[in-house]
Amino acid sequence: MPDSPDIVTGDAAALRRDPLSHGLWVESAPGAPAAEPLAGQVDADVVVVGAGFTGLAAALRLAEKGASVVVLEAHDIGFGASGRNVGLVNAGLWLSPAEVVDRLGSDCGERLMKLLEEAPARVFGLIEKHDMPCEARRAGTLHCAHSPAGFEDLRRRAGQWTSRGAPVELLDRRAAADKLGTGYFHGALLDRRAGTIHPLGYVRGLARAAMKAGARIHTGATVGSLSRVQDRWQATTNAGSATSRSVVIATNAYTEAVAPIAECIVPFSFFQVATPPLPRDVRDTILPEGHGAWDTAKVLTSLRLDAKGRLIAGSIGMLDPGRRGVHARWIERKIRRMFPQLEAVSFEYGWHGTIATTGDHLPRMAEPYPGVVAAYGYNGRGIGPGTVFGSAMADYLLGGDPRELPLPLTPMTPAPFRGLRALGIELGVRTGHWMSDRV
Repeated sequence: MPDSPDIVTGDAAALRRDPLSHGLWVESAPGAPAAEPLAGQVDADVVVVGAGFTGLAAALRLAEKGASVVVLEAHDIGFGASGRNVGLVNAGLWLSPAEVVDRLGSDCGERLMKLLEEAPARVFGLIEKHDMPCEARRAGTLHCAHSPAGFEDLRRRAGQWTSRGAPVELLDRRAAADKLGTGYFHGALLDRRAGTIHPLGYVRGLARAAMKAGARIHTGATVGSLSRVQDRWQATTNAGSATSRSVVIATNAYTEAVAPIAECIVPFSFFQVATPPLPRDVRDTILPEGHGAWDTAKVLTSLRLDAKGRLIAGSIGMLDPGRRGVHARWIERKIRRMFPQLEAVSFEYGWHGTIATTGDHLPRMAEPYPGVVAAYGYNGRGIGPGTVFGSAMADYLLGGDPRELPLPLTPMTPAPFRGLRALGIELGVRTGHWMSDRV
């Protein structure tokens, strides 16, 4: 992937240690606010571990409500999934509304759905309030049917969302083709609440807003242990320590040693590739209204454009070093089939990250120790839920009613055979993509 110092903004070099980690996003994001190194011991009302969507949303809410906040980040702001993802801001979860309510029960399920239905408005509201430069575009998203069965699933989802008053519309094949610029799909579900953002730009915007409100952010501070010292928690890092009465753990799939989150999720990789900016006449025929898109296939494909007209496509898998690995060849062929108006497909960037999944596809909230709260397992829906869950944990630690949390605080339960399941996902997808090369 290209190394182009002339277009780097902010501290891009710090996130370039792995050329496949942040790709296009680190090259095109506005600069990160300057975080101070941690030295010695610091004190706060609340320590937040992890500078991603969840942790920084929590830090912003806490600081705005007058609490003193210290954020400890092992690497750089947005190092984890928050700085690598697709940037689709959707309402709800991967599960349909009815499935969420069925699995959680009426009271809990309806509370969670109401909060997550409003998640895009929360995200775009924060972006507007704090003037975050993150290519925010609330044009809606398209959930695309990869097959007739996929279209029937979208029909069911459309009925459920419509019954809840959501501004969604089921599009037939022709109407979907007009929105997508391709007749490849059997139809689509348009959700006008949703949109796209530059994810690293958003997480850096959250950091800047939190710091302006008074939060202190320390990068390069890996929390190795949490211990109880009298009536306070002490987070010990490689660079110093921080003491507080409460702790938010917001590390999700990138948890290191601070909590047993890693044992409770099944991680798998999701990659993205980006073309050079498309010629204007071609760009205007692909997602012409600025929608983001993804499909109903089990091995899904995501699609969107950035502000400069690059086509960004993604799917499950970990990219090989270089540009011609099995996943890159597969997505190249798929783009050509979807968009024959592209005379050639080449990739300027490629990167991947880790998604934290759970067995029932629902996120988790936990209080593993008194005064220590965590949220994890977003199953690929980190932007809206992460923003909502971070704010909710902040309110709870400031004396809020636990019954108002998006989810009940449940024990951290290890995921059985997590390593084998993660390996099986990658090998299965890699084999499928490799076999398609032989066809």
